[in-house]
Amino acid sequence: MSVRTGRLVRTVVLGAVVATGVSTTVFMAPASAQEAGASSHTATQRAMDAAVHDGVPGVVGVAQRNGRIWSGDAGVADLTTGRERRAPDRFRVGSITKTFVATVMLQLEAEGRLSLDDTVDHWLPGVVAGNGHDGTKITLRQLLNHTSGIYNYTADKAFQAKVFGPDFLKNRYDTYTPGQLVAIAMAHKPDFAPGTSWNYSNTNFVLAGMVIQKATGHSYASEIDHRILRPLHLRSTTLPGTDARMPRPSGRAYSKLSQEATGPTYDVTELNPSIASSAGEVISDSGDLDRFYRALLTGELLPQRQLKEMTTTVRLSPDAGYGLGLMADKLPCGTEVWGHDGGIHGSTSVALTTKDGRHSLAFNFNGDWSGDPKAVVVAEFCGTSPAAKAVK
Repeated sequence: MSVRTGRLVRTVVLGAVVATGVSTTVFMAPASAQEAGASSHTATQRAMDAAVHDGVPGVVGVAQRNGRIWSGDAGVADLTTGRERRAPDRFRVGSITKTFVATVMLQLEAEGRLSLDDTVDHWLPGVVAGNGHDGTKITLRQLLNHTSGIYNYTADKAFQAKVFGPDFLKNRYDTYTPGQLVAIAMAHKPDFAPGTSWNYSNTNFVLAGMVIQKATGHSYASEIDHRILRPLHLRSTTLPGTDARMPRPSGRAYSKLSQEATGPTYDVTELNPSIASSAGEVISDSGDLDRFYRALLTGELLPQRQLKEMTTTVRLSPDAGYGLGLMADKLPCGTEVWGHDGGIHGSTSVALTTKDGRHSLAFNFNGDWSGDPKAVVVAEFCGTSPAAKAVK
Protein backbone atom coordinates (compact mmCIF):
# COMPACT_ATOMS: atom_id res chain seq x y z
CA MET A 1 0.00 0.00 0.00
CA SER A 2 1.67 3.20 -1.08
CA VAL A 3 1.32 6.44 0.79
CA ARG A 4 2.15 8.38 -2.34
CA THR A 5 -0.53 6.78 -4.48
CA GLY A 6 -3.03 5.70 -1.88
CA ARG A 7 -3.14 2.16 -3.25
CA LEU A 8 -1.37 -1.11 -2.76
CA VAL A 9 0.43 -1.00 -6.09
CA ARG A 10 2.85 1.74 -6.97
CA THR A 11 3.48 2.96 -10.53
CA VAL A 12 7.07 2.04 -11.23
CA VAL A 13 7.74 -0.25 -14.16
CA LEU A 14 4.86 0.12 -16.55
CA GLY A 15 4.99 3.88 -16.85
CA ALA A 16 1.98 6.15 -16.63
CA VAL A 17 -0.75 3.56 -16.16
CA VAL A 18 0.48 0.85 -13.77
CA ALA A 19 3.61 -0.97 -12.62
CA THR A 20 4.93 -4.43 -12.59
CA GLY A 21 5.39 -4.72 -10.76
CA VAL A 22 9.52 -15.39 -3.13
CA SER A 23 12.92 -19.42 -0.78
CA THR A 24 14.88 -21.50 0.84
CA THR A 25 16.19 -19.28 3.60
CA VAL A 26 18.50 -17.60 1.11
CA PHE A 27 18.16 -18.38 -2.61
CA MET A 28 21.72 -17.75 -3.71
CA ALA A 29 24.29 -19.45 -5.89
CA PRO A 30 27.68 -20.56 -4.58
CA ALA A 31 30.28 -17.79 -4.43
CA SER A 32 31.97 -18.92 -7.62
CA ALA A 33 28.78 -18.50 -9.64
CA GLN A 34 28.14 -15.10 -8.10
CA GLU A 35 31.63 -13.96 -8.97
CA ALA A 36 31.32 -15.25 -12.52
CA GLY A 37 28.12 -13.26 -13.06
CA ALA A 38 29.07 -10.11 -11.15
CA SER A 39 30.42 -8.16 -14.12
CA SER A 40 27.12 -8.52 -16.01
CA HIS A 41 25.20 -6.85 -13.17
CA THR A 42 27.36 -3.73 -12.85
CA ALA A 43 24.61 -1.46 -14.17
CA THR A 44 22.13 -2.98 -11.71
CA GLN A 45 24.40 -2.31 -8.76
CA ARG A 46 24.92 1.26 -9.93
CA ALA A 47 21.15 1.76 -10.21
CA MET A 48 20.76 0.48 -6.64
CA ASP A 49 23.47 2.89 -5.49
CA ALA A 50 21.67 5.71 -7.34
CA ALA A 51 18.44 4.93 -5.47
CA VAL A 52 20.26 5.33 -2.15
CA HIS A 53 21.84 8.55 -3.43
CA ASP A 54 18.29 9.73 -4.19
CA GLY A 55 17.18 9.13 -0.61
CA VAL A 56 16.13 5.47 -0.30
CA PRO A 57 17.58 4.17 2.99
CA GLY A 58 18.53 0.80 1.50
CA VAL A 59 18.08 -1.59 -1.42
CA VAL A 60 18.47 -5.35 -1.65
CA GLY A 61 17.87 -7.67 -4.57
CA VAL A 62 18.57 -10.92 -6.38
CA ALA A 63 18.95 -11.50 -10.12
CA GLN A 64 19.23 -14.78 -12.00
CA ARG A 65 20.54 -15.15 -15.54
CA ASN A 66 20.88 -18.54 -17.22
CA GLY A 67 21.12 -20.32 -13.89
CA ARG A 68 23.66 -17.97 -12.31
CA ILE A 69 22.43 -16.02 -9.31
CA TRP A 70 23.70 -12.64 -8.22
CA SER A 71 22.76 -10.62 -5.15
CA GLY A 72 23.22 -6.89 -4.72
CA ASP A 73 22.59 -4.34 -2.00
CA ALA A 74 23.12 -0.70 -1.17
CA GLY A 75 22.46 1.51 1.83
CA VAL A 76 21.21 0.46 5.23
CA ALA A 77 18.51 -1.73 6.70
CA ASP A 78 18.32 0.34 9.89
CA LEU A 79 18.88 4.10 10.05
CA THR A 80 19.44 3.94 13.81
CA THR A 81 22.08 1.22 13.96
CA GLY A 82 23.50 1.64 10.46
CA ARG A 83 23.21 -2.10 9.81
CA GLU A 84 23.59 -2.75 6.07
CA ARG A 85 20.93 -4.52 4.03
CA ARG A 86 21.53 -8.23 3.46
CA ALA A 87 20.22 -10.74 0.92
CA PRO A 88 18.17 -12.75 3.48
CA ASP A 89 16.28 -9.65 4.69
CA ARG A 90 12.50 -10.08 4.57
CA PHE A 91 10.11 -7.28 3.66
CA ARG A 92 6.46 -6.58 2.97
CA VAL A 93 5.77 -7.16 -0.73
CA GLY A 94 2.40 -5.37 -1.02
CA SER A 95 0.58 -6.07 -4.28
CA ILE A 96 2.93 -8.85 -5.34
CA THR A 97 0.51 -10.80 -3.12
CA LYS A 98 -2.00 -10.56 -5.98
CA THR A 99 -0.04 -12.98 -8.16
CA PHE A 100 -0.11 -15.60 -5.39
CA VAL A 101 -3.88 -15.19 -5.00
CA ALA A 102 -4.50 -15.36 -8.76
CA THR A 103 -2.35 -18.50 -9.01
CA VAL A 104 -4.50 -20.25 -6.39
CA MET A 105 -7.69 -19.22 -8.21
CA LEU A 106 -6.36 -20.65 -11.46
CA GLN A 107 -5.35 -23.88 -9.74
CA LEU A 108 -8.91 -24.19 -8.43
CA GLU A 109 -10.21 -23.66 -11.95
CA ALA A 110 -7.90 -26.38 -13.27
CA GLU A 111 -9.33 -28.72 -10.61
CA GLY A 112 -12.90 -27.91 -11.68
CA ARG A 113 -13.75 -26.35 -8.32
CA LEU A 114 -14.72 -23.01 -9.82
CA SER A 115 -14.87 -21.24 -13.18
CA LEU A 116 -13.45 -17.81 -13.87
CA ASP A 117 -16.72 -17.12 -15.66
CA ASP A 118 -18.66 -17.64 -12.42
CA THR A 119 -20.19 -14.46 -11.08
CA VAL A 120 -19.01 -12.96 -7.82
CA ASP A 121 -22.55 -13.25 -6.51
CA HIS A 122 -22.52 -17.00 -7.16
CA TRP A 123 -19.82 -17.35 -4.51
CA LEU A 124 -20.51 -14.29 -2.33
CA PRO A 125 -24.26 -13.62 -2.51
CA GLY A 126 -25.17 -10.02 -1.72
CA VAL A 127 -21.61 -8.94 -0.87
CA VAL A 128 -21.07 -6.78 -3.98
CA ALA A 129 -24.17 -4.60 -3.95
CA GLY A 130 -25.17 -0.98 -3.45
CA ASN A 131 -24.54 2.35 -5.16
CA GLY A 132 -24.63 0.65 -8.56
CA HIS A 133 -22.39 -2.32 -7.73
CA ASP A 134 -23.92 -5.62 -8.82
CA GLY A 135 -22.11 -8.90 -8.13
CA THR A 136 -24.47 -10.78 -10.45
CA LYS A 137 -22.85 -9.02 -13.42
CA ILE A 138 -19.19 -9.33 -12.43
CA THR A 139 -17.10 -12.45 -13.10
CA LEU A 140 -14.15 -13.83 -11.18
CA ARG A 141 -12.00 -13.18 -14.26
CA GLN A 142 -12.93 -9.50 -14.10
CA LEU A 143 -11.75 -9.40 -10.48
CA LEU A 144 -8.37 -10.82 -11.42
CA ASN A 145 -7.74 -8.53 -14.41
CA HIS A 146 -9.23 -5.37 -12.86
CA THR A 147 -12.05 -4.94 -15.37
CA SER A 148 -14.81 -5.33 -12.75
CA GLY A 149 -15.33 -1.59 -12.21
CA ILE A 150 -15.51 -2.15 -8.45
CA TYR A 151 -14.39 0.88 -6.47
CA ASN A 152 -10.91 0.70 -4.92
CA TYR A 153 -11.32 0.85 -1.13
CA THR A 154 -7.85 2.41 -0.68
CA ALA A 155 -9.07 5.45 -2.66
CA ASP A 156 -11.64 6.25 0.05
CA LYS A 157 -10.68 9.61 1.58
CA ALA A 158 -11.52 8.68 5.16
CA PHE A 159 -9.56 5.43 4.87
CA GLN A 160 -6.61 7.31 3.38
CA ALA A 161 -6.60 9.86 6.19
CA LYS A 162 -6.62 7.11 8.80
CA VAL A 163 -4.13 4.76 7.15
CA PHE A 164 -1.78 6.74 4.91
CA GLY A 165 -1.17 10.04 6.71
CA PRO A 166 0.35 10.80 10.14
CA ASP A 167 -2.72 9.25 11.81
CA PHE A 168 -1.27 5.91 10.73
CA LEU A 169 0.98 6.08 13.79
CA LYS A 170 -2.00 5.80 16.18
CA ASN A 171 -3.98 3.40 13.97
CA ARG A 172 -1.23 1.05 12.82
CA TYR A 173 -2.43 -1.89 14.94
CA ASP A 174 -6.11 -1.70 13.95
CA THR A 175 -7.67 -4.85 12.51
CA TYR A 176 -9.91 -4.84 9.42
CA THR A 177 -11.92 -7.80 8.20
CA PRO A 178 -12.22 -8.43 4.45
CA GLY A 179 -15.92 -7.65 4.77
CA GLN A 180 -15.15 -4.25 6.28
CA LEU A 181 -12.78 -3.41 3.43
CA VAL A 182 -15.37 -4.40 0.82
CA ALA A 183 -18.02 -2.34 2.65
CA ILE A 184 -15.82 0.75 2.28
CA ALA A 185 -15.82 0.20 -1.48
CA MET A 186 -19.57 -0.44 -1.63
CA ALA A 187 -20.22 3.00 -0.12
CA HIS A 188 -19.05 4.46 -3.47
CA LYS A 189 -20.31 4.16 -7.02
CA PRO A 190 -18.44 1.75 -9.32
CA ASP A 191 -15.83 3.19 -11.64
CA PHE A 192 -17.54 1.78 -14.77
CA ALA A 193 -19.83 -1.01 -15.93
CA PRO A 194 -18.21 -4.47 -15.65
CA GLY A 195 -15.99 -5.34 -18.60
CA THR A 196 -16.12 -1.91 -20.24
CA SER A 197 -12.81 -0.48 -19.02
CA TRP A 198 -9.84 -1.10 -16.72
CA ASN A 199 -8.93 0.35 -13.34
CA TYR A 200 -6.70 -1.05 -10.63
CA SER A 201 -8.75 -1.88 -7.53
CA ASN A 202 -7.48 -3.59 -4.42
CA THR A 203 -11.08 -4.50 -3.60
CA ASN A 204 -10.99 -7.01 -6.47
CA PHE A 205 -8.38 -9.11 -4.72
CA VAL A 206 -9.94 -8.83 -1.28
CA LEU A 207 -13.00 -10.39 -2.92
CA ALA A 208 -10.82 -13.02 -4.63
CA GLY A 209 -9.47 -14.06 -1.24
CA MET A 210 -13.03 -14.36 0.06
CA VAL A 211 -13.99 -16.54 -2.93
CA ILE A 212 -11.03 -18.87 -2.27
CA GLN A 213 -12.23 -19.37 1.30
CA LYS A 214 -15.79 -20.05 0.15
CA ALA A 215 -14.67 -22.52 -2.54
CA THR A 216 -12.19 -24.46 -0.40
CA GLY A 217 -13.34 -24.02 3.18
CA HIS A 218 -9.85 -22.71 4.00
CA SER A 219 -8.38 -19.22 4.11
CA TYR A 220 -6.52 -17.88 1.07
CA ALA A 221 -3.42 -17.80 3.29
CA SER A 222 -3.57 -21.53 4.04
CA GLU A 223 -4.24 -22.32 0.37
CA ILE A 224 -1.22 -20.25 -0.72
CA ASP A 225 0.87 -22.02 1.90
CA HIS A 226 0.10 -25.59 0.88
CA ARG A 227 -0.26 -24.98 -2.87
CA ILE A 228 2.72 -22.65 -3.47
CA LEU A 229 4.99 -22.02 -0.52
CA ARG A 230 5.54 -25.62 0.54
CA PRO A 231 5.96 -27.16 -2.93
CA LEU A 232 8.48 -24.47 -3.93
CA HIS A 233 10.20 -24.48 -0.51
CA LEU A 234 9.63 -20.75 -0.10
CA ARG A 235 10.61 -20.73 3.56
CA SER A 236 11.06 -16.97 3.82
CA THR A 237 7.53 -16.20 2.62
CA THR A 238 4.70 -15.79 5.13
CA LEU A 239 1.17 -14.46 5.41
CA PRO A 240 1.04 -12.84 8.86
CA GLY A 241 -2.70 -12.23 9.17
CA THR A 242 -3.06 -9.59 11.90
CA ASP A 243 0.46 -9.92 13.33
CA ALA A 244 2.11 -6.49 13.08
CA ARG A 245 5.64 -7.75 13.68
CA MET A 246 8.23 -8.62 11.05
CA PRO A 247 9.94 -12.03 11.11
CA ARG A 248 13.71 -12.18 11.34
CA PRO A 249 15.93 -11.45 9.56
CA SER A 250 14.54 -8.11 8.46
CA GLY A 251 15.42 -4.45 8.55
CA ARG A 252 13.22 -1.43 9.16
CA ALA A 253 10.74 0.23 6.80
CA TYR A 254 10.53 4.02 6.45
CA SER A 255 7.97 6.52 5.19
CA LYS A 256 7.29 10.25 5.10
CA LEU A 257 3.56 9.53 5.64
CA SER A 258 2.88 12.30 3.18
CA GLN A 259 2.31 12.87 -0.52
CA GLU A 260 5.39 15.08 -0.38
CA ALA A 261 8.90 13.63 -0.25
CA THR A 262 9.87 16.05 2.51
CA GLY A 263 9.46 16.32 6.25
CA PRO A 264 10.23 13.79 8.98
CA THR A 265 11.05 10.17 8.23
CA TYR A 266 9.00 7.69 10.26
CA ASP A 267 9.72 4.09 11.14
CA VAL A 268 6.60 2.28 9.87
CA THR A 269 7.92 -1.28 10.15
CA GLU A 270 5.16 -2.51 12.42
CA LEU A 271 1.64 -2.49 11.01
CA ASN A 272 -1.39 -4.75 11.04
CA PRO A 273 -1.43 -6.20 7.51
CA SER A 274 -5.18 -6.76 7.60
CA ILE A 275 -5.43 -3.30 5.98
CA ALA A 276 -4.11 -5.05 2.86
CA SER A 277 -5.68 -8.51 3.26
CA SER A 278 -5.42 -10.68 0.13
CA ALA A 279 -4.54 -7.61 -1.91
CA GLY A 280 -1.16 -7.14 -0.22
CA GLU A 281 -0.46 -9.11 2.96
CA VAL A 282 2.58 -11.24 2.01
CA ILE A 283 6.05 -10.93 3.56
CA SER A 284 8.96 -12.43 1.61
CA ASP A 285 12.56 -11.94 0.51
CA SER A 286 14.18 -11.36 -2.87
CA GLY A 287 15.23 -14.97 -3.36
CA ASP A 288 11.75 -16.35 -2.74
CA LEU A 289 10.11 -13.82 -5.05
CA ASP A 290 12.59 -14.63 -7.79
CA ARG A 291 11.95 -18.36 -7.40
CA PHE A 292 8.15 -17.92 -7.37
CA TYR A 293 7.89 -15.95 -10.61
CA ARG A 294 10.29 -18.18 -12.50
CA ALA A 295 8.38 -21.26 -11.37
CA LEU A 296 5.07 -19.67 -12.33
CA LEU A 297 6.06 -18.53 -15.82
CA THR A 298 7.77 -21.81 -16.67
CA GLY A 299 4.74 -23.95 -15.82
CA GLU A 300 5.63 -25.43 -12.43
CA LEU A 301 2.45 -24.14 -10.78
CA LEU A 302 -0.21 -24.10 -13.50
CA PRO A 303 -1.28 -26.26 -16.44
CA GLN A 304 -0.69 -24.66 -19.84
CA ARG A 305 -4.35 -23.69 -20.29
CA GLN A 306 -4.43 -21.74 -17.02
CA LEU A 307 -1.02 -20.18 -17.64
CA LYS A 308 -2.29 -18.98 -21.02
CA GLU A 309 -5.32 -17.45 -19.31
CA MET A 310 -3.08 -15.73 -16.77
CA THR A 311 -0.85 -14.24 -19.46
CA THR A 312 -3.73 -13.04 -21.65
CA THR A 313 -3.60 -9.34 -20.97
CA VAL A 314 -5.79 -6.28 -21.08
CA ARG A 315 -3.73 -3.80 -23.12
CA LEU A 316 -2.94 -0.69 -21.08
CA SER A 317 -0.49 0.91 -23.50
CA PRO A 318 1.47 -0.20 -26.58
CA ASP A 319 4.08 -1.79 -24.31
CA ALA A 320 2.13 -2.76 -21.19
CA GLY A 321 -0.69 -5.11 -20.25
CA TYR A 322 -2.36 -6.68 -17.22
CA GLY A 323 -3.31 -10.34 -17.15
CA LEU A 324 -4.72 -12.23 -14.16
CA GLY A 325 -2.77 -10.84 -11.22
CA LEU A 326 0.23 -10.55 -13.53
CA MET A 327 1.80 -7.67 -15.43
CA ALA A 328 3.58 -7.62 -18.79
CA ASP A 329 5.93 -4.86 -19.91
CA LYS A 330 8.19 -4.37 -22.92
CA LEU A 331 11.28 -2.48 -21.77
CA PRO A 332 13.08 0.20 -23.85
CA CYS A 333 15.59 -2.37 -25.12
CA GLY A 334 12.77 -4.59 -26.39
CA THR A 335 12.93 -7.24 -23.66
CA GLU A 336 9.50 -8.35 -22.41
CA VAL A 337 9.20 -9.04 -18.67
CA TRP A 338 6.39 -10.49 -16.56
CA GLY A 339 5.69 -10.03 -12.87
CA HIS A 340 4.27 -7.48 -10.47
CA ASP A 341 5.29 -4.70 -8.13
CA GLY A 342 4.05 -3.82 -4.69
CA GLY A 343 4.04 -0.82 -2.42
CA ILE A 344 3.05 -0.82 1.23
CA HIS A 345 4.13 1.52 4.04
CA GLY A 346 7.89 1.94 3.87
CA SER A 347 8.40 -0.80 1.29
CA THR A 348 8.59 -0.80 -2.51
CA SER A 349 9.17 -4.15 -4.22
CA VAL A 350 9.44 -5.43 -7.79
CA ALA A 351 9.71 -9.01 -9.08
CA LEU A 352 10.05 -9.78 -12.80
CA THR A 353 11.16 -12.50 -15.15
CA THR A 354 11.37 -13.15 -18.85
CA LYS A 355 8.68 -15.58 -19.97
CA ASP A 356 11.17 -18.42 -20.37
CA GLY A 357 12.45 -17.89 -16.82
CA ARG A 358 16.05 -17.51 -17.96
CA HIS A 359 16.49 -13.97 -16.67
CA SER A 360 14.80 -12.66 -13.53
CA LEU A 361 15.05 -9.96 -10.91
CA ALA A 362 13.48 -9.25 -7.51
CA PHE A 363 14.37 -6.32 -5.26
CA ASN A 364 13.14 -4.03 -2.49
CA PHE A 365 13.51 -0.42 -1.38
CA ASN A 366 12.92 0.04 2.38
CA GLY A 367 11.46 3.52 1.78
CA ASP A 368 8.42 4.71 -0.15
CA TRP A 369 9.11 8.30 -1.11
CA SER A 370 12.14 8.33 -3.41
CA GLY A 371 14.28 6.30 -5.79
CA ASP A 372 13.55 4.98 -9.28
CA PRO A 373 12.66 1.26 -9.32
CA LYS A 374 12.33 1.28 -13.10
CA ALA A 375 15.97 2.33 -13.38
CA VAL A 376 16.96 -0.85 -11.54
CA VAL A 377 14.77 -2.94 -13.85
CA VAL A 378 16.14 -1.37 -17.03
CA ALA A 379 19.70 -1.68 -15.72
CA GLU A 380 19.30 -5.42 -15.13
CA PHE A 381 17.43 -6.38 -18.27
CA CYS A 382 18.87 -3.81 -20.68
CA GLY A 383 22.30 -3.21 -19.17
CA THR A 384 22.02 0.54 -18.74
CA SER A 385 20.28 3.06 -16.52
CA PRO A 386 20.21 6.88 -16.64
CA ALA A 387 20.00 6.95 -12.86
CA ALA A 388 23.05 4.72 -12.56
CA LYS A 389 25.16 7.14 -14.61
CA ALA A 390 24.36 9.99 -12.25
CA VAL A 391 26.27 8.44 -9.35
CA LYS A 392 30.05 8.66 -9.53
